[in-house]
Amino acid sequence: MHDINELNTRFGLAEKLSFSTIGENMAMAVVSTEQCSARIALQGAQVVDWTPVGAKPVIWLSRDAKFLPGKSIRGGVPVCWPWFGAHESRKDVPAHGHARTVPWDVLSSKSLEDGRIKLTFCLQTSPATQALWPHDTPLELHISLGTTLELELITRNNDSEPVIISEALHTYFAVGDIRQVGVIGLDSSSYLDKVDEFTRKTQRGNVTFTGEVDRVYVNTESECIINDSVWQRRIHIKKEGSRSTVVWNPWIDKAAAMGDLGEAGYMAMLCVESGNALDNLVTIEPGEEHRLRVIYNIE
Repeated sequence: MHDINELNTRFGLAEKLSFSTIGENMAMAVVSTEQCSARIALQGAQVVDWTPVGAKPVIWLSRDAKFLPGKSIRGGVPVCWPWFGAHESRKDVPAHGHARTVPWDVLSSKSLEDGRIKLTFCLQTSPATQALWPHDTPLELHISLGTTLELELITRNNDSEPVIISEALHTYFAVGDIRQVGVIGLDSSSYLDKVDEFTRKTQRGNVTFTGEVDRVYVNTESECIINDSVWQRRIHIKKEGSRSTVVWNPWIDKAAAMGDLGEAGYMAMLCVESGNALDNLVTIEPGEEHRLRVIYNIE
C-alpha cells in the first residue's frame, strides 16, 4: 500500500501534482496545470483520464469504473504486459498479464521547461508476480502530460536468455457518438477479426462502427487518426516500437454483460491500442531493451 504523505513529500509539485486516494484506498496522482488535467492510478501506473485545457476529455473513464485492489479499472490506459489477450499456454493466469492490476512505484516527477509534467513509474515485483512471470525484466513507464499525452513503456531483459513478450497500451478514447466515428490510417492493413473466430481479413477504407468490433491489425506502424464528426475533432495517435494496432468497441450486448462499462457507455468510447501482438511478438535479447512509445494529441 502506498503512503500518500510520503508520495506528496517526495514527488509532489506545488499546485501542479499531488497524490490522494480513491475507492478502497487506491493511490492516485492528480495533475492540474495550465495545459491539462489528468489522473494516474498507481495500481497499474494507469492514466485514468486526461483532458487538455479548453477541450473535452480525450481519455475515457467509465462512470461505473471500480477502484478495487487487484481489479482492472474500466477505461483510461491500461498497460497490457507481458502478454496481450489470453496467455499462450496457461489458462490459470489473467488475460492481458498482471501489470495493470498490481502496484507500481513512483521513481521520479518533474516539471519540464515547456510546462508539461513528467512522471516515471516502475513495476513492483513480488512472489505473486514472479509466479506469473519468472523472468528478470524490469519495466518502466514514462508519462508526460500537457497539451499532448506521451507514454513510453520500456522492458529490459536482465536474464541470460532471450524473452518473448506481447504488449499493448489499451487506450480508451472518449468520442461523441461511436456511430459517427471513423479510424483513419489502417486502409489495406491485414487484421485478425476476433468477432469472426480470428479470420484474417484486409481493411478497406476507414474503420467504421455499426456493431461489435474487435480486431488486431498486424504489421502496421502507421499513425492512426480518430475522426469524430460529433465533437468535430481529430485525435492523432503516433507510435514507435509498435507493429500492431487493436481496434475495439464491445457494442450493446457485450457492454451490458461487463457490468462496469456504464449505461450506453459503449457509445462514448473507442479503444485504439498500440502494441505488439499475435504476428508481432517481441523477442528481447539478454542485456537489451524494447521501447513502446505513443503520443496523443487533438486538433
